[in-house]
Amino acid sequence: MKAPRVWSWIALTLGLLYFFLPLIGTIEFSLRKRRGEYSLDAYRWVFEDPKFRETFSYSVVMALFTIVVGVLIVVPTAYWVRLKFPRLRPLVEFVTLLPLVIPPIVIVFGYIRLYNTSSFLPLTGTASGTNLLLMMGYATLSLPYMYRAVDTGLRTIDVRTLTEAAQSLGANWPTIIGRVIMPNVLVAVMSGAFLTFAIVIGEFVMAALLNRPAFGPYLQLIGANRAYEPAALAVIAFSITWICMGLIQLATLLTRHSRPPRS
Repeated sequence: MKAPRVWSWIALTLGLLYFFLPLIGTIEFSLRKRRGEYSLDAYRWVFEDPKFRETFSYSVVMALFTIVVGVLIVVPTAYWVRLKFPRLRPLVEFVTLLPLVIPPIVIVFGYIRLYNTSSFLPLTGTASGTNLLLMMGYATLSLPYMYRAVDTGLRTIDVRTLTEAAQSLGANWPTIIGRVIMPNVLVAVMSGAFLTFAIVIGEFVMAALLNRPAFGPYLQLIGANRAYEPAALAVIAFSITWICMGLIQLATLLTRHSRPPRS
């Protein structure tokens, strides 16, 4: 029994070194902007740059809207497929996998072709229309992750029994989805929301080709023109990711403790 345990610790150690050594090297490099000593000059430059605040706030707002749109689309769809149309599940899964097969550059060029100023729906002619188009593109890219997270959450509950119980109490379909199904798959929805947030923050192709002030193009621009600031931005983005994970875990714990005990 001791030998497998030793190999498990060796595998865990190698995995930690594989993930954390590059992070430690990035942090150490980001502190070397001032010659001969460690400093926070690179981080100070990033936070004082108005473009950082503009692009990051823009991507955060886009991520929030994308999460809302994704939840409104995916949760009812996954619920109806599991409850009423289980035979359509392979088809729906295939459709949700298409964004992983089709490159984002193909998707965004299709958007530009269909919704340019000479089309019947000229979304690219205005800033608000382009923002809407970019948000829908983000929702498309996050569809595989959001759908699978929600579908996994629905597998852990008895959808049919909950639906029949809610109907016996006179609940309509919006009430069933919003007040019965959603609280039971909230952890899964938050997992999908976290993945969506990460995709939106780091996405480059769609934002660049649609010429929107997003965080992904800003990262690429700084990386092409600066030395230490890109490392600082990478550390900041990593920290934001871990903060989001911590908030998800906190919300999960609060959700579990707020549920009434089962009789």
